[in-house]
Parts: sequence; structure tokens; C-alpha cells
Amino acid sequence: MSSETEPAKDASPVAPSVVIVMGVSGCGKSTIGALLASHLRWEFEDADWFHPASNVEKMHSGIPLTDKDRWPWLDAVANWIDETRRLGGHGVVACSALKRSYRDVLIGDRADVRLIYLKGDESLIARRLATREHFMPPSLLHSQFEALEEPGPDENPIIVSIEPPAREIVAPILSAMNVVEGSPPEQPFLHPSGAGP
Repeated sequence: MSSETEPAKDASPVAPSVVIVMGVSGCGKSTIGALLASHLRWEFEDADWFHPASNVEKMHSGIPLTDKDRWPWLDAVANWIDETRRLGGHGVVACSALKRSYRDVLIGDRADVRLIYLKGDESLIARRLATREHFMPPSLLHSQFEALEEPGPDENPIIVSIEPPAREIVAPILSAMNVVEGSPPEQPFLHPSGAGP
């Protein structure tokens, strides 16, 4: 599976303040997001941290979340995005963002928020989930693929395959963002160590 990093023809010229690394559980969102943030010297957040305890408990129990469960969570992530932008900062957030309606909450008309989609097949991700500890059991993976609505060209996504090693995935993302690895944008936003959203 090759990387697809060409922006849409109507891509916004606005440089991103925040990028959302999306995909199903086990695709490597947290790993890639943290590496990307490290290269850019931007703040990193994992949307899993924004789930209320009731959602985490349901996922621990193998119960798929409903949209009703997700709206407060998505609003919390969107609030973090807006606060980062309001402060003139830069951030990377790892978030499943499986449906277009979810991405509308997170991105909407925010021209300075860019979407990165980590694409991989279910069998590969299932093998990876089986080898790690996570509050979402592998049994819920199929439900994630059923819910997944891949981003369309009008969402101007950067689409990359998850087959290569993590560090090889970051380079084409930086290229598509027009960022040279090791040369972060001017005045990066550095969040105080240990501070929350």
C-alpha cells in the first residue's frame, strides 16, 4: 500500500495550527502523532485522555460507544483545539475521528486544522492490537471498521499507509505539510511539562 500525500486541488493555503491524526484503534495514531509532534516541536495530546470515565468503562467491557457517548468527548477535543489556536499555539492530536460528522465537530470551518489519515487493513491492525495493552479490546476493532468513513478529497487529508515502520511514516507527512524534518516552524508552541489541556 503506497502513501497518498497529494493535497486536494482546492487545498487551503493556510498553514496548520493543529493536525488531527485519525484512524481506527491500533493503527498507530498515538505513536505517529507523538513522533510528528516531536519533529515539529508542537504540543501532543491523545484524544483517549478526553474520554469520560463512563466511556472508558464501556470500552473496557467490550461495549461499542454510541454517538451519544461520543459527542461530549468530541466537544472536549474540539475545545482543546480551539484553545491551542486561541493561544497562537501548534498541536497534534491523535483521535479516531471515524465519521465525517465527528470530523465536522473537530475541524468544521477551521482552515488551520489539517487531517492525517493512517490507513491500514483490518487483519494487519488486528495482529498489532493482539500484541499490546489498550483499554479497547481487539474484539471492538471490527465495529470500528464498520463505522469508518474514510475522508474524502474535499477534506484535504494527508493519507499514509501504516505498513512501514513508524519513523518512515512521519517523513511523507512532513513532506505533505511542506515541513522539512528537523526544521520546525518559527515560534513553536511548547506546552509546560505535565500540564493538562
